[in-house]
This record gives sequence, C-alpha cells and structure tokens, in this order.
Amino acid sequence: MRIAVDARGINWYKGTGIGTYTYNVLKNLLNIDLEDKYSLFWSGPISKEFTDEKTEVIMASRRHQRFFENIYFPNYLYDKKVDLYHVPQNGIGLNDQINCKKVVTIHDLIPYIMPETVGKGYLKRFLTDMPKIIDNCDGILTVSEYSKKDILKFFPTIDEDKIFVTPLAADTSFKPLDKAECTAMVNKRFNFTKNFILYIGGFSSRKNVLGIIQAFNKMKLDTDLSLVIVGSLKDEGIKLMDICKELNLDKRVVFTNFVEDEFLPILYNGCEIFVYPSLYEGFGLPPLEAMSCRTPVITSNATSIPEVVSDTALLIDPLSSDELYNAMSKLISSKQLRDELALKGYERSKLFNWKKTSEDTLEAYNKILLQS
Repeated sequence: MRIAVDARGINWYKGTGIGTYTYNVLKNLLNIDLEDKYSLFWSGPISKEFTDEKTEVIMASRRHQRFFENIYFPNYLYDKKVDLYHVPQNGIGLNDQINCKKVVTIHDLIPYIMPETVGKGYLKRFLTDMPKIIDNCDGILTVSEYSKKDILKFFPTIDEDKIFVTPLAADTSFKPLDKAECTAMVNKRFNFTKNFILYIGGFSSRKNVLGIIQAFNKMKLDTDLSLVIVGSLKDEGIKLMDICKELNLDKRVVFTNFVEDEFLPILYNGCEIFVYPSLYEGFGLPPLEAMSCRTPVITSNATSIPEVVSDTALLIDPLSSDELYNAMSKLISSKQLRDELALKGYERSKLFNWKKTSEDTLEAYNKILLQS
C-alpha cells in the first residue's frame, strides 16, 4: 500500500497540538509500518527521521499553497497510484477531486462550539470547508470519544463506523525528575524564590486562565506560593498581566512568556500542583503531560478531560471560581493527597503513548481501505 500524508503542519504548526500530533504520529508510523510506502507532502526543514528508503518527500511552497492543494497534490496522488491520503490538520486543504481513499483528523469542533474564541479568518475557512471535508472523506480520525460525539452531533448523517478514536499521548521527555532541582531551576530562571502552582497553555478565553487568577487571588492570604503562568504573551496574555497588577498580584504571579519545549518537563516537575480549568478541549494534552511527570493535577470536569485523567485528578466545574479555589487549597494543604494523586496520575499516564496512537492509526487506515 502507498500512503500519502500532508505533513506540512509539522513545521507550519510547530509548538501547537496539530504540529505535535502530526510529528509524533508520522514518526511512529514510519517506525512500526514495515510494509507500506509513504509519500510526505512537506514544507520547511526536514529531519533525517522522515527520510529513508520507504519515504518520498515532496516539497511544497507555502507561498503557492492553493496551487499545491488544488492541482499538484491531486495529480501526484493519481500519477503515483496512492491508495490512501491523510490530512491531519482538521482536513483543511483536502481537495474534492482526489480519487484515492481520503482520511482526515478532526481534533475538535471548537469553531462550531465556541466561535468567539477563534480568529475570524480561521473561523470563516473552518465553517466553510468543514461540511465539504466531512462529505468528501472516507474516514475520520479524532482524538477522544467526546470529540467523536461532537462530530456526530453537528454532522448527524455521518456513518459512525467512519470515525475512529485515536487518543493522543505525552512526549517521552515528560517523565519524573528530581523535584527540588527542578524547582530551583525554575526559581533561578524566572527570578523568584517560592514554591509554585503551575499553568501551561494558551490564553484563549476557553482556557479560562482568568479563572485561575481569580481563584489564586482568593487564596493569597492562605499560602506563600507563587503562580507561574506559561505561554507566549500576546494580547490576551497582556490583559491578564494588567488584571494581576490591578489585584496587587504582580509580585506573586509570574508570566514566563514563551518557554522552549525542552524546559517544560522541568516546570511540570518543579511545581506543587498543575492547574488546567479549561472550558473546552478536544483532548487536553497538558494534564497528561503533568501526570507523566508525576505531578498532581486539578482540571475540568467538562468535555474530553475526564476521559484522559479519569479519577486521578481533582475535577472541578471550570465556571466556578469557588470550586477551583477550594480544590487548590485542599491540595496545597495535604501532602498526602498530592502524593496519592501524583502516583495515580503517573500510572494512568502509562496507558497513553504515541506508538499505540500510531498503531491505532494504521489499523484505521486498513479498515478504511476495506470499506466499500
């Protein structure tokens, strides 16, 4: 079988969920699949792990994106007699003239559910293209049972057997490290001296970072901890910094701005607890990364997150600042509970790995090929 994958997202969306997913699934597919040949549509620098005797790399310019998607890719797939074509970035860029089996990964339907949290350009393209993508594809991969339910809710005519759930995983770099050393490294890098509560993620309103700040403000007299908020500071992040100043929290809340991937395990290992009260997630990778580092987690009881963490985290209503405050206070005041959740979360994290995700993906490919 010859499989083609639109791998441009590995560089285009590096550092995002889609970029991480595409990189890890493809890397592991090439390791486990000893029979099939792969054509990789690529843009930007390429590493050796994607170039071997069973891969052909086809470079595609971002400047001429529409030409490649609408003319070059369909012609290539036809000429090379490709059996199956996979578009991992929510199917965006899938041309309806492609005549082989077509597979898309739909990570979530956030533009349908929380349109106010999505940029206008992406929102317009997503809402315009998604019905066509759904009609045009032969199979859909998605990252959680919750996302599968959302897809069936908004597109009820889809055959449920066309949708395959392939959960995500944390990178192997997320593992237990020496806590005291990691705390010291974080303190030194960001110039503060206290133990800390951690959030890592974006600043979209659906991430509910304001809820963390409000809960932390309630507990500021109960604890001597700092709050460390990790993410690239753009408009929303800067607004949250201003709110912290208004609440006189600017000495207690550390905004790190962008942090490279290599330092994230140190942050997870160095904190007392990881907090992630997101309003909506297709999967929710940060709680799993924290669990993989044997760090206790407080997170939402909403959408896909309970699928990932099960009973190994404190689950709260993300819309209730009081619930989040109470959970944070409860966990900070009990080392025994922190240790118990940390161990349970670590054991659960072992159920998720990219090799299994890739095995599930390959199994889905084969089932989709056999469908009439």
